[in-house]
Amino acid sequence: MSEHNPKSRRRATAKWVIAVPYVWLILLFLVPFFIVLKISFAEQELSIPPFTPLFNEDGSLHIVWQNYKDIFANFGSSLWALLNPFDDGNKGDNIYLLTYWLSIKTALSTTIICLLLGYPMAYAISRANPAIRNGLLLAVMLPFWTSFLLRVYAWIGLLGHNGIINNYLMQWGIIKEPLDLFYNTFSLNLVMVYAYLPFMVLPLYTQLVKLDNRLLEAAADLGAHPIKAFFTITLPLSKMGIVAGSMLVFIPAVGEYVIPELVGGPDNLMIGKTLWMTFFDANNWPLASAVAVVMVLLLVVPMALFQHYKEREI
Repeated sequence: MSEHNPKSRRRATAKWVIAVPYVWLILLFLVPFFIVLKISFAEQELSIPPFTPLFNEDGSLHIVWQNYKDIFANFGSSLWALLNPFDDGNKGDNIYLLTYWLSIKTALSTTIICLLLGYPMAYAISRANPAIRNGLLLAVMLPFWTSFLLRVYAWIGLLGHNGIINNYLMQWGIIKEPLDLFYNTFSLNLVMVYAYLPFMVLPLYTQLVKLDNRLLEAAADLGAHPIKAFFTITLPLSKMGIVAGSMLVFIPAVGEYVIPELVGGPDNLMIGKTLWMTFFDANNWPLASAVAVVMVLLLVVPMALFQHYKEREI
């Protein structure tokens, strides 16, 4: 009996510990998601709130699919126009598909560039002298001490037509006319990588710092070239850090609003801006909710695949 009570207490404690993230998930994700999902099946209406109720006065269910039909209207032709390499001028007439495509493409390019830049940084920090390792990590974290909005505005002063970079390049005689560095795809990708690079470095560092150096020493003793040892030992063992860092960058980058709005330009309309315009400019909450639901589903699929892959690895 004395042995049973401690085991029961441990089981009860474990259940409470496991319940905390589930409660967090329900309150901060599932409840808001189902509220948005409910609104997505309503119609726009001049009322407060500006959409029809889910149930009629007689208690019957009132579900409208028109919002999703508008999102996927002319889906096939618009998708072909986007993927057709021989027709650069035609982007299709489905604005929602275009914004989804630009959001995913921008988030994917940001993730790849952050990985290519962040992996060497994380590897160097993990192999640095322990006396300076914390200082290097602090340097990675320093941008978070400043407001995100202020950091984005700082890039406007750097990349603008009369910004610091163009002024110095013209002053040194390197260029004669200001370069087009701002309010285009270049500035969008640059600031996105700058903003999300720490989210890639930190998970990679956490994984790489745990790597046993004796494995690399054994590979060297067996005659393996450092490059071969990296691709056969270091890279596979840091796989979970790569996946975690990629998800931390890709998922928030898809729905980014501030950076595309301030530095992206009119040709880089991402889904965050589309949601803002549909919610507040058009005051069409049901359509905006449907757009948000589709975006969430696009993000949940890779997360579910990652979880399935992780469970298989375990």
